[in-house]
Amino acid sequence: MSTNPAHTPSPDARSGRAFDPEREARWEEQERAGSDTSAVRDIADVAAVEVIGTACVHLMSAAAVKLGLADTPEAEADIDLDEARKLINALAGLVTAAAPEISDMHARPIRDGLRSLQLRFREISSIPDAPGKGPGEKYTGPVI
Repeated sequence: MSTNPAHTPSPDARSGRAFDPEREARWEEQERAGSDTSAVRDIADVAAVEVIGTACVHLMSAAAVKLGLADTPEAEADIDLDEARKLINALAGLVTAAAPEISDMHARPIRDGLRSLQLRFREISSIPDAPGKGPGEKYTGPVI
């Protein structure tokens, strides 16, 4: 340890150990660098179909919550048709654009979930959209 008072670590109040700000900064920098490279490595190991599928599942889950389909007692209070419409439109656009790339085997269950969300939206909407004008229907066609 240095005898220079400016570099003398002070005891950490919680642990009683000496605190060295320079050392702490180096650790934090190493942690950030390590997490950045591990995140890149993790993403590099994931197939595109899985990334697309995960994005679709997140959109479906969020739309389901906005349509009051959450498994909670206050699910009805979470209904927000404007937000659900945006999420369903995004999901429909993504699955329509990605379907040729991810194969029918992966796209089919996403389309089924999307259709269920579209039907739920139509069911709870107080002012129904015209056929073909509901959320996502410009990508999927009319859902009846």
